[in-house]
Amino acid sequence: MALIRNFRTLFIRQTKRLASQDDGVTAIEFALLALPFFALIGAILETGMFLLGSQIFDSAVDDAARLIMIGEAKSYSAADFRTKVCERTFGLINCPGIKLRTRPIANFAVADTTPPVDENGDWILVEQFAPGNSRQVILVEAYYKWNTFLGFDFGFSKYGSSLIISSARVFMNEPF
Repeated sequence: MALIRNFRTLFIRQTKRLASQDDGVTAIEFALLALPFFALIGAILETGMFLLGSQIFDSAVDDAARLIMIGEAKSYSAADFRTKVCERTFGLINCPGIKLRTRPIANFAVADTTPPVDENGDWILVEQFAPGNSRQVILVEAYYKWNTFLGFDFGFSKYGSSLIISSARVFMNEPF
């Protein structure tokens, strides 16, 4: 019994001595909180860059589609139209990576887009550029594989380290 009592007294004494010391507490707290903190900051920055790139890409496609609608792009080639989209991306988008499909459709009700990649993330989109004629309904589709920097999976449609950014416009050409 005395041995247990001595051990208990020693244990309590050592515990009180350790509890009274606070050397290195800040370092331990930082070590525990640093990884989640920096992961959260990284996720915020990654999401912000993705959303900024997505918005800029969408606006660039919208501006370029306006050139088709007013008839200015009637003489453009697919490369010319891609260049017009790229001029408005402020260097956030790697222009050769943009996939475009522009075609006339019968009416607004039949506007339909298909996935541009297969289940492995490989491009299956057949690119085309047909700006149509006056008063024709046009479907403009644009896709881009956005590479993530940190490799976080945010629940978006993801293929490897890439996310697919898409933009589509359906409109009727003006009389030109």
